[in-house]
Amino acid sequence: MPAFSHEEAAFFVANGFVIKRNFVPSQLVDQASALIDNWYGTQMDAEDVAAYTQRSFAPELGSSPELLALFHDSGVADAARSFIGEIAPITTTQIQIRIPESDLTGAQPEKAMHVDGVSCPHLDPAELRTFSMIAGVVLSDVSDPRGGALKFVRGGHHTMADWFRTQWKLGMTDQVPPHIDMAEGEAFIAQPGDVLFMHHLVPHAVGLNHTQTPRKMAYFRVSHKEHENRRLQALRDPWLDYPALTAALR
Repeated sequence: MPAFSHEEAAFFVANGFVIKRNFVPSQLVDQASALIDNWYGTQMDAEDVAAYTQRSFAPELGSSPELLALFHDSGVADAARSFIGEIAPITTTQIQIRIPESDLTGAQPEKAMHVDGVSCPHLDPAELRTFSMIAGVVLSDVSDPRGGALKFVRGGHHTMADWFRTQWKLGMTDQVPPHIDMAEGEAFIAQPGDVLFMHHLVPHAVGLNHTQTPRKMAYFRVSHKEHENRRLQALRDPWLDYPALTAALR
């Protein structure tokens, strides 16, 4: 698979994301999707939907070969390296499902605008679980923005980096500044096999699913090999973890 083009790299710098359409082979998508569908239909505990939403659905499947193949055997890993350079090992998958509201006895929690791993409601505010880039592989049709589509703030990584540098302090419970918290966000409309490569600092939210079909995504949290030792610096310098990208654009 080809890596990012120069135009895509420049787009990523300006907007904080790149979408690769029909990027993951259908065979890999079908295998992963079938595994999740089986779990969803036979093993999901409805009482744990809130916990799944905060962390991962089907956590016992996160390290399965069928899920990890979406990253390692599809070209996604090579594409991520073309921006970040040497990455930390990817050994697990975050599975997210937005369940149709009509299938629930109670509401699935919405996710307000946030940056992953910063001041998460289920974590100690002083704890950072950040990374460099998220690679989201689409496993179901997301053609309707009312179907629990992820919504992101285009270019918001610049705003967030400035906020982390000048206003935010470790231990604060605010995840984003007020004007970002109120943003509507741009819906990620996609088809199975599409991949969203998004800078960690792009704020995003997820709403309710008002369609009849579960929305399934497999997310991979990609980190530069040194990210673990410089999480706070990476919040303030959006390109610290992207030496390959910055070198390519010189």
